[in-house]
Amino acid sequence: MKEKRSAIYTPYSKTLGGGERYILTLAQILLDNNWRVEITLPDQTILEKSRQRFNLSLEKLQLIKNDFLTTKNLFKRWRYHRHYDLLFWVSDGSIPLMFAKKNILHFQVPFHNVNKNPYFNRMKFFLIDKIACNSYFTKNVVDKEFNVKSSVWYPPVSVENFHIGNKENIILSVGRFEESMNVKRQDILVKAFKKLCDKGLNNWRFVLIGGSSAAEKDNKFLQKLKKASRNYPIEFKVNASFETLKNFYSRAKIFWHAAGFGFDETAQPEKMEHFGMSTIEAMSAGCWPLVYSAGGQKEIFENFSQRKMILWQSLDQLAKKTLEVIKYLSNKKLSSKETIELSQKFSIKAFRKNVQRFL
Repeated sequence: MKEKRSAIYTPYSKTLGGGERYILTLAQILLDNNWRVEITLPDQTILEKSRQRFNLSLEKLQLIKNDFLTTKNLFKRWRYHRHYDLLFWVSDGSIPLMFAKKNILHFQVPFHNVNKNPYFNRMKFFLIDKIACNSYFTKNVVDKEFNVKSSVWYPPVSVENFHIGNKENIILSVGRFEESMNVKRQDILVKAFKKLCDKGLNNWRFVLIGGSSAAEKDNKFLQKLKKASRNYPIEFKVNASFETLKNFYSRAKIFWHAAGFGFDETAQPEKMEHFGMSTIEAMSAGCWPLVYSAGGQKEIFENFSQRKMILWQSLDQLAKKTLEVIKYLSNKKLSSKETIELSQKFSIKAFRKNVQRFL
């Protein structure tokens, strides 16, 4: 039987976050199904870091240069793309010409005001078999922008790898230490925790885990956060291993997330959290989530009975709800059982079904 061949193109990869976990989990699923898989990662170092960070084996995953997939010579592009049974392309807001036997265009970002050439893009969409988005929040923006009907493939979260440990008085935040498009607003969370401490919160610590593409000493945003955290029980774990991440998820009682805070959801949808993989991870380990009420985070809890004890819209609300959650967790008026059950909806198993259904 002829070996099936696939390629994954991503314009992002320098910082290993949720988007990279998405495409590398897809790669792992294809490898598990005996596909030959090639991906446009810049070098072997990134691949090794990915294995450690995401707990994926990625054996036989092959690296290729962007040029092979993105050449502007249409004949060369067509000839090269036709080698593939499947081409999975992560959009940077543009619409590519794709010529593989099956083509999937994936949006991880709710791009808007980017459709500068709608007629030419319309032609390109005829070559695409599936448009996949990581959430309904992203889908609604993308569908309106490009006049298409996309599908939602929720990100694959390895919920089976996380567990409840001996819980400690830890508030946890997980996200890249970058002032990028999807900034995680750790600065706001540091401010909120300091405010709680100043008002009398004792015996709690705040732990921030995240990746940095720059060396720690060269990351200006990270250094600014550290400076603001001096003399408070605040810790930073930069480029932590998967084992370290698991350990803190298992021990933390509360999970904080602030992406999107301070931005207009309608005018700047790209600044919101597009989905929230770290929130799902935290829930699967029994952490109580307190997340900013915007973007893809809201839809995770759309039909959740304790929704009002999770979503916040201001720093005062975050502080107030955090103190309420601390109280309710101690007297067992809140249970993580329901959040753990909800997290299973976004498992790798559920993601694999979407992929295999298409293949």
